[in-house]
Amino acid sequence: MPSAPVTDFIRHHYRHFNAAALVDAADGYRKHLDDGGAMLVTLAGAMSTAELGLSLAEMIRQDKVHAISCTGANLEEDVFNLVAHECYERVPHYRQLTPQDEQALLERHMNRVTDTCIPEAEAMRRIEKEMVAEWQAAEERGERLFPHEFLYRLLMSGRLEKEYQIDPKDSWLMAAAERDLPMVVPGWEDSTLGNMFAAHVIDGDVRNVHTVRTGIEYMTHFAEWYERTGAERSIGFFQIGGGIAGDFPICVVPMLHQDLQREEAPLWGYFCQISDSTTSYGSYSGAVPSEKITWGKLGVDTPSHIIESDASIVAPLVFALVLGW
Repeated sequence: MPSAPVTDFIRHHYRHFNAAALVDAADGYRKHLDDGGAMLVTLAGAMSTAELGLSLAEMIRQDKVHAISCTGANLEEDVFNLVAHECYERVPHYRQLTPQDEQALLERHMNRVTDTCIPEAEAMRRIEKEMVAEWQAAEERGERLFPHEFLYRLLMSGRLEKEYQIDPKDSWLMAAAERDLPMVVPGWEDSTLGNMFAAHVIDGDVRNVHTVRTGIEYMTHFAEWYERTGAERSIGFFQIGGGIAGDFPICVVPMLHQDLQREEAPLWGYFCQISDSTTSYGSYSGAVPSEKITWGKLGVDTPSHIIESDASIVAPLVFALVLGW
C-alpha cells in the first residue's frame, strides 16, 4: 500500500469538534465521488495568494474537481503568483504595521494581502500587457470570451513559459486550463484585471465592452452545465469561504426550480463549507447549511457539513484526505 502520512496523522488525531467535522466532510467528499458524483469547488478570500494550488491543482488533475466558481481575484492571482512569485514579499508582522508603513508599501507598489505583498509591476502589469493583447485580438476577430477563457488561452499559448517562477504543476489554473475545466467567475468586474479592462475601454484601447462576457451570461452558461451534468450524475458543492463565489453558483438550483419551473433539476447532492465567519444576523458566509433548505438550494437529506476554521489550514488537509496523501 502507498504511504499516506498526512491521512494517517489526521485519522489518528482529528477525532472531535472541528477536527472531526473535517474528517467527516472529507469522507463525504470521497463517498460522493465514489458514488459517481461530480464536485464543484468554490474559492473566495485570497486562496490563490495563499497558494492553494499546491493541493488544488492535483485535485483537478486526479479528477476530484469537475467545475470551479471563483472570484476574479482568485482567478488572476494564481497567474500573478505563477510569473512573479520570487518578487512577492511576506510581512509576518503585518499586525504591527502603522498607517505610515502601509503608505510605504503603496509607494513601492507592493499590494498587501494579509501577510503577503503582490508586486504591481512584476505581477499585475506583466499580465495586463498580455491580457490587453488577448482582448484586442479577440475584438478584431469578433470573439467574445469569458474571463477564465482568456486566461486559459494565454496559459495554453505558452507565451509565459519562460517567466514561470514556480513549478507550473502547482498552479491550479494551469491544471484547469489543461482540462478545459468548466468555470464561473461571478463579479469579475471588481478584480484587478476587471478594473484594467474597464480602464482600457475608457481609454479606447478596447472598443467593445462586451468583448469579455460576464455575469448573466455566466449564469446561463452554468445553468446549461448543471442541467446537462446533473442529468447524469449528482453534483456536490464544496465551498471555501463565502461571498459571491459561493452564493452565485448555488443559486442555479432555485433559479431552475422557481424561475424556470424545471422541477426535474436535481438539488445539490453534497454540501460542505469551510468558514471562519460567525453565525450572525444576515450573514450569508456564517449561515448554517440548513438555512439553504428554505431557499431551495439543499434538501432535507443532502449530506451537509460545515467546518468552522481557517480555510488556508483546512482546505489542503481535506484535499489530502481525498487524495489519500
